[in-house]
Amino acid sequence: MNVLPALGTFLDPLALAIVGGGVAAGAVLRTASGDLVRGVAALAVLPRRRFDAEPLIGQVAALTRIARRHGVIALDRSKIEDPDIAAAVAAIVDGAGPRDVETLLEQRRCTRFERHRGAWELWSGAAELAPAMGMVGTLLGLVGMFAAMKDPQAIGGAMAVALLATLYGALLANLVLLPIATRLKRRARHEAQERLRLQPGLAALAAVEPGIGSLKEIAA
Repeated sequence: MNVLPALGTFLDPLALAIVGGGVAAGAVLRTASGDLVRGVAALAVLPRRRFDAEPLIGQVAALTRIARRHGVIALDRSKIEDPDIAAAVAAIVDGAGPRDVETLLEQRRCTRFERHRGAWELWSGAAELAPAMGMVGTLLGLVGMFAAMKDPQAIGGAMAVALLATLYGALLANLVLLPIATRLKRRARHEAQERLRLQPGLAALAAVEPGIGSLKEIAA
């Protein structure tokens, strides 16, 4: 004998609307529009591989060889897709020194991390809202139940809303919203640590003397 209720028993559109709508409204009201857009767009990066700085380190090494052979001015013609490396190389071509490049990269790294923080805080904030919205649904269901004490058929529906709203809030927070926030936070920290590996190579690139490689070839 199956003692478990049917799956349809756990589906209640009103409870879903109260919890889901409340969480969505609360997240919109408490989040800046830019962070809201970034938080939703960040869902697209979850299936992707985490950021790896190793190919970029190789690219910086190649740029260093070019600069030693032809001078840093030759880097102006290089095709660079990574925004941090592109900004650093542009600064180096303009005459920035190693300390200036390190400061620039640190500023960009911190700015990027703050953008990522806004994205994961959207989802962690929504995870905080979900149980509260579940409790709101429970209270609304109890009010409806007490208001319909003379109608036995209405009591069951109101009680279902009261119980399922709490269930939906707990499940939404712990199985959906909080895992999303945690994964985005881990990815942001990982990328920040990986990008830190780019600083020594780019600082060394800024220390290359313009045209020193070409001068050695001429002297030889």
